[in-house]
Amino acid sequence: MTVDAHHHVWDLSVRDQDWLTGPGLRPLRRNFGLSDLAPEASAAGVDRTVLVQTVTVPEETPELLALAEAHESVAGVVGWTDLVRPDIADELARLRALPGGRYLKGVRHQVQGESDPGWLLRPDVRRGLAAVADAGLAYDLVVLPHQLPACAAAAASLPRLTFVLDHLGKPPVASGALEPWASDVRALAALPNTVCKLSGLVTEADRDSWTVDDLRPYADVVLDAFGPGRLMFGSDWPVCTLAASYGDVLAAARELAGGLDAAERRQLFETTATRVYDL
Repeated sequence: MTVDAHHHVWDLSVRDQDWLTGPGLRPLRRNFGLSDLAPEASAAGVDRTVLVQTVTVPEETPELLALAEAHESVAGVVGWTDLVRPDIADELARLRALPGGRYLKGVRHQVQGESDPGWLLRPDVRRGLAAVADAGLAYDLVVLPHQLPACAAAAASLPRLTFVLDHLGKPPVASGALEPWASDVRALAALPNTVCKLSGLVTEADRDSWTVDDLRPYADVVLDAFGPGRLMFGSDWPVCTLAASYGDVLAAARELAGGLDAAERRQLFETTATRVYDL
């Protein structure tokens, strides 16, 4: 069994994806649904998926939960809600009471778009993160490399909350640089309540000419720092299609994991996601 712990869907007739700007993202300015993903995932041997939010609007999360309720392949949802709203605990409870609410497994906010590198450490944000922990949910971190120190500080201050680092913190794969990203990732991984997704690397590389060897130094850092028991595979479909097909992304991940034994590969491709997201 293989779990894809990170993918998206959107319908531009329902709402715009306002982050899809510039010519580089033009291929993504169309609808992507579960019916588009299903044949690719099936061909790649993926059995279950985690559907992740894309926009910071309250209407999206109920829609994703309804999709999970209607499609057996979706085992969990990482949604969005405003962490700084004063009734955050009540809002999380409301979401979990909706149709499909049992599939809500985590919360995410586009921290990468926040100008304050210490946004995660604001008292109102930390209060919201504590409510996420109280609800028994995980918190996905979508951040840029310079925001990693704040991620570590937040994780250290909230040991009851599991923090899931998306896309390895978006390392500078195209440039080949490792530092300071590698040191900051290791500092985050030193905290036991942190997990990382092996995802998003192909779009951080040279999208037209990347090779598995380009990705390997970054994968090796997180394999060493987190270990396969705290790593989970994610395709980042359909964003990954800017650089690779669904099958190619999974094949690259399997090649990067070639040095693992069978039990460790099962952790990376199934059991870490199942445990962290309670799938």
